[in-house]
Amino acid sequence: QVQLVESGGGLVQAGGSLRLACAASGAASGSIFSFDVMGWYRQAPGKQRELVASSTPGGMTIYSDSVQGRFTISGDNRKNTVYLQMNSLKPEDTAVYYCNAHWGSDYNAWGQGRQVTVSS
Repeated sequence: QVQLVESGGGLVQAGGSLRLACAASGAASGSIFSFDVMGWYRQAPGKQRELVASSTPGGMTIYSDSVQGRFTISGDNRKNTVYLQMNSLKPEDTAVYYCNAHWGSDYNAWGQGRQVTVSS
């Protein structure tokens, strides 16, 4: 069974930086590269969950327009961990951030969520 455990995040002032980490276990080959896509989503109060960034084993990355140029998704296969480096944070980045892994026809796993709060 795939499990995603997130860490990091917290409270920061506008303009600051935070990093989220997502440690994966239970992947078919024991590697995050066994997933077709890994990504980060976020959900702010009263809003729908939205994609922030995603990455494939081949290195293809996608970022939402709102974080392009400020956030970076990366992975460490030795640690089976995916990271989201968040720079130049804005109050509108405040949300609960979720790690996601997708594989096969329609399999998904989600992390428990981490709160990121950016004060103005």
